Amino acid sequence: MRLRRQIEAQTLDAATLSATNMGDPVTGLTKIPDLLVMAEEDTDDTAKAVNSRDVQMVLEVVARTNPLTDIRDKLHDYPRMGIPLYVVVDPRKDKETVTVHSDPSAGPDGIRFRKAVPYAFGDTVIAGRWTLDTSSLKSYPADW
Repeated sequence: MRLRRQIEAQTLDAATLSATNMGDPVTGLTKIPDLLVMAEEDTDDTAKAVNSRDVQMVLEVVARTNPLTDIRDKLHDYPRMGIPLYVVVDPRKDKETVTVHSDPSAGPDGIRFRKAVPYAFGDTVIAGRWTLDTSSLKSYPADW
C-alpha cells in the first residue's frame, strides 16, 4: 500500500492493480502479482486477465510462508512473460531488502532479467521511472 501510493503520485496516467489476474498470450503463463503497474489506457474492464505484455512493472512482497515463489519462480517467469521491471520487497526480519530486476533479454540460459540492483529498507529505490522511499516499509515480526 505504501509503495502503491508513491507510484500513483508519480504517474497520473498509470493503473496500479493489486491481486489481479495477469496472463501472457505468448507463453500461456498466468500469475497474480501483489501489485502491477500499467498505462491506464491499456486497461480493459471486460478482460478476464491483464495482458502481461502491457505491464510496465510488477512488485511482489516476499511471503513468509512461501518465499521461493517470489524470489525464484516468479523471477524466472516474469521476464518470459514480457515484464520489463520486477521489484521484490523482502520484509523477512533477516533480509529487509528491495531488489530491482530489469533488462530482460535472451541468453544461453533463456530469457532472464540481466540486471539486479539490491537496496536495504530505508534506501531510496530507483525502479525504472519511479523513485520509491522505503523508509516506511515494515519487516515481518521476529516471531513469525
